Amino acid sequence: MIQPTPSSPPVPDAECAALTRTLRRRGTVVLSVFALVWAFAGASGLTSSGAALTVEIIAVPVTAAAVYLAYRKGAAPSPRMVTPPANWARSVGIVNVAELAAIFAVIAASNASGRPGVIPPAVALVVGLHFVPLARLYDQWQYKGTAALLSASAVLGFALLAAGLPDGSVRAVVGLASAVTLWASAYHVAVRG
Repeated sequence: MIQPTPSSPPVPDAECAALTRTLRRRGTVVLSVFALVWAFAGASGLTSSGAALTVEIIAVPVTAAAVYLAYRKGAAPSPRMVTPPANWARSVGIVNVAELAAIFAVIAASNASGRPGVIPPAVALVVGLHFVPLARLYDQWQYKGTAALLSASAVLGFALLAAGLPDGSVRAVVGLASAVTLWASAYHVAVRG
């Protein structure tokens, strides 16, 4: 950022504006694609094949529209320029590797224990928690809301399992709630920055 004079607001330099635009677009794509994955996972737990197909059909254009919004020409610049901390890219890589390792551990432990129904809420919890450090690393504080909502869907999934709901029903609830959360975050990043 260019330092403001006492009477003027801060003016972002070209590098800061480019980084903000790149992170905004990349974030929208990643959030949208993973929302699509969660939507298909949730749809697979629905008892009605017609409902599952409807979810899948709707999920594709919802995802495509978010990506379009991020890359559209004439999009307003982000009202706030990001200011990531030093070595943010390396730290993001570490967070993502830790998330991936935790997801594989959850899947292996759940399958080994004969409890595959635990996988959707456990993965949602891992994904949700990984947004906590990403909020700071990407200077996107709305990711704390993403973390909270994904974690809440995980807690709901665990509660439904404890109440005896079938694994497919739990997968549908957690998957669709996670998809909606990630799409909401994607649209927010695409439109509001």
